Amino acid sequence: MTVWGRSKWSAQLFLKTLLAFSCFVASSALTGCRMTENTNAPSSSNSITENTQPAADTHNRLITIDMHADTAQRLLDENIDLNLRLPNGHLDVVRMREGKLDAQFFAVWVEPQFYGANGVRAVERADKQIAAVRALAERHPETWTLATSAEDVRRAAREGKLAALIGLEGGYAIDEKLESIEKYYRAGVRYISPTWSVSLSWAGSSGDAVGQTRGLNDFGRSIIREMNRLGIIVDVSHVSDKTFRDIIETSTKPVIATHSGARAITNHPRNLDDDQLRALARTGGVACIVFYPAFIEPGWDAKKLQVDREIASLVDAASANTPGNPSQKRMARDRVREQEYARRLPSVSVARVADHIEHVVRVAGIDAVGLGSDFDGIQAVPRDLASVADFPNLAAELRRRGYSETDIAKIFGGNMLRVMEATGRN
Repeated sequence: MTVWGRSKWSAQLFLKTLLAFSCFVASSALTGCRMTENTNAPSSSNSITENTQPAADTHNRLITIDMHADTAQRLLDENIDLNLRLPNGHLDVVRMREGKLDAQFFAVWVEPQFYGANGVRAVERADKQIAAVRALAERHPETWTLATSAEDVRRAAREGKLAALIGLEGGYAIDEKLESIEKYYRAGVRYISPTWSVSLSWAGSSGDAVGQTRGLNDFGRSIIREMNRLGIIVDVSHVSDKTFRDIIETSTKPVIATHSGARAITNHPRNLDDDQLRALARTGGVACIVFYPAFIEPGWDAKKLQVDREIASLVDAASANTPGNPSQKRMARDRVREQEYARRLPSVSVARVADHIEHVVRVAGIDAVGLGSDFDGIQAVPRDLASVADFPNLAAELRRRGYSETDIAKIFGGNMLRVMEATGRN
């Protein structure tokens, strides 16, 4: 005690110096490791004060944007009230508030096997979904704002409202008419994916054999140029590799993938390889990471195909016993798949989503990554990222890995706000 009493000030100084040095070494090691891989990597360990903020506090200060959910079909076919907590699915207002999700892009998806790859029925199906999304703000103006710009999203966040945005998944409702692009722009559509899993005459898909050799034709290139002119973002999720290259060569504005993963981790045609990630980044674009285990967990899709064979009779029975249109029957089949996949397939963690984010950061930089859950369009989810309520779990995982508040803000929405500003009309 006598020695400590006489040397108290010196000992305290020594301990403080030792602690500061230890923090500096740990911070430098982490930052140095990232910087050797990519000079645009996270700025995560530059500020001890910043990095000791709780992950929940960090998420409170974000504007979070999910670039892809398939809830528009539920609005139309199930007539759900999205302002209530729903007993199923992945998205509603209550869970958006819990997860601090500020803005949701609702994907307007026309199933070509039911409604055609063009024609009156495809157009009608898309128009009804757009009307259902627009009705959110019309019926609940205290909760929702129909957003068509980055400033709309920011204003909604300032006012404590949720931003509803619209994307068109697949160009089937364009009906091979160039003037349709302006029609959908005026309706509020702010991104368009040229294809879903079925190729069109003017663009190839990653989901069928035709798409393996089909890119954009002259009409397809005119579609991309018209989107650039109007201020609609080009989405390359679902397009074939050849179509991807043609889009990159044609577009003069940033190009995005609204719901894809990194092919280097999970070798799936729906994902982007490293050259594609770098090409997106060169346009100023963003790869938004999907949450579906088939696209993010190596080997999961093969296991799923085996389960699909085992449950085929259950799926068929659900379809046969459900009245309604083909989309409603498809939803019944998906409910069975969701239950059986949860029982029979290995669970996937939020950490795997973070792995894909980190890969994009290493390859293309921190400015080239965002989030695109594919909620309400997938039949399996990560166990700790099971709905929009769980977005804070992803923020916490990134925080644990050393990402700063600035990094996470970019990933969760800042990068997409920048793209929206760059793409919008001047």
